[in-house]
Amino acid sequence: MDAMKHVLIVEDEEGLLEGLAHNFRYEGYDVLTARTGPEGLKAALKQKPDLVVLDIMLPEKDCFTVLKELRLRHREMPVLVITARNFEADVLKGFDLGADDYLTKPFGIKELLARAKRLIQRGPSAAGSPGPTVYTFGDVEVRFEPREVLKTGKQVALSFKEFELLKYMIEHRGRTVSREELLEEIWGVDEELGVTTRTVDTHVSNLRSKLGAGFAQPFIVAVHKVGYKFVEP
Repeated sequence: MDAMKHVLIVEDEEGLLEGLAHNFRYEGYDVLTARTGPEGLKAALKQKPDLVVLDIMLPEKDCFTVLKELRLRHREMPVLVITARNFEADVLKGFDLGADDYLTKPFGIKELLARAKRLIQRGPSAAGSPGPTVYTFGDVEVRFEPREVLKTGKQVALSFKEFELLKYMIEHRGRTVSREELLEEIWGVDEELGVTTRTVDTHVSNLRSKLGAGFAQPFIVAVHKVGYKFVEP
């Protein structure tokens, strides 16, 4: 590592917290720790670490609340969620709120460190290739900064991943994008995490439902047995 990277570990299980901190320090990272949701959120906002390792079950403020509040302030800070539960609904909720990766207990420390290294190397600038500041189609206006979507002038609430998906499709408009590519590029995972290509279909459906009213045809069209293409309606 050219410069010491900072990792924040938010975990209420003392033994696991100490073990993770020891291994990250051994690998040359500067380690910050927190044992509750509010402590973790405060440390993340103040210290701006290169990676947050966030346990899903936290006292006082759970992982999902921490993620949601963190993403309001720092959209690109890498977050790796660890959990003892392997429920697809939890995985999807975490990704929708802005988690970058997911690891289910029990896990090998080498795998955790490898995933952490990948996220840190990817860094905050890996949100995709540069695109337009504002993109308009029909009565929909997409503002890439500050991540707002308006339809007929009224703001539409999109989840973190719904916005990322819409942005990616716009940036690759006119090209057929496979479900597997979207799963990898938007969610950063393949199906081994229990996040299937059905997830992509669900998010496309959500975008059509939220933004498609009044269009003669979908702005994201399905390409049989391949994936999807963004086409201006």
